[in-house]
Amino acid sequence: MVSVLGMTTRNLTVGVAAALLSLGAAGCAVEEATTTESGANVITEGTLTVCTSLPFKPFEFRQGGEVVGFDIDMADRIAQANDLELELVITGFEGIQSGQALNTNQCDMAAAGMTITDERAEVIDFSDGYFEATQALLTNDESITSLEDLDGKSLGVMTGTTGEIYVDENAPDGVEVRVFEDLGLQSTAVKSGQIDAAVQDNGPLLDFAKDNPDVFVTAEFDTGEEYGFAVKKDGNDELLDSINTVISESREDGSYDELYEKWFGQAPASE
Repeated sequence: MVSVLGMTTRNLTVGVAAALLSLGAAGCAVEEATTTESGANVITEGTLTVCTSLPFKPFEFRQGGEVVGFDIDMADRIAQANDLELELVITGFEGIQSGQALNTNQCDMAAAGMTITDERAEVIDFSDGYFEATQALLTNDESITSLEDLDGKSLGVMTGTTGEIYVDENAPDGVEVRVFEDLGLQSTAVKSGQIDAAVQDNGPLLDFAKDNPDVFVTAEFDTGEEYGFAVKKDGNDELLDSINTVISESREDGSYDELYEKWFGQAPASE
């Protein structure tokens, strides 16, 4: 059984999220971590506490009152491999990618559709990559197929993401860039016509376009990205080893492909 704590979402401002994280740290921090039989350190005995951020469909989102998704199923496999129950903490993405949530003992692990970057790796320890991602362009006009087509138009990005970095580095000067706090607000702004397009990871945008025929994914930008799970910096090598083992074994035994098809509608492309 998966339990869920916290009601904060990605649309929190950084300041509010930080305040909540500080409160969470004060309530959750422990002097000594509990060690499992596998050697992994966890903040609560018998439990793998995982931080995630909503919505980021199909990786993590609410469905019928439950938090589900590709990341959640993978996290549950990691919990089972360590004979632990999975507990989710829903919090802001900024606090996850900055390392604050992990390094203040709010959770043992982060699973939030998070791209591995050198900057993030300075404050958190990443697992091996478990999902190949690119940036994609979501529009309400099929004639918009590049960033150059957005000259004089508006483009939405999500704060703290690699999509925001890509746009900062590649969008023409004439593009009006608007920043959103979460994927839901960003995608809905395209659908409602508040902005002309958005750049975000391909997985959630393809899923959104599938469910909303009035918007389109018209381009993908091969940025060579991979998602990784994360643990606190220099603080939980045993748990990190266990995560990597689950990723590797799930690819070998076919269970990774089963989960991929469950959430993306098709098996991953052969390498």
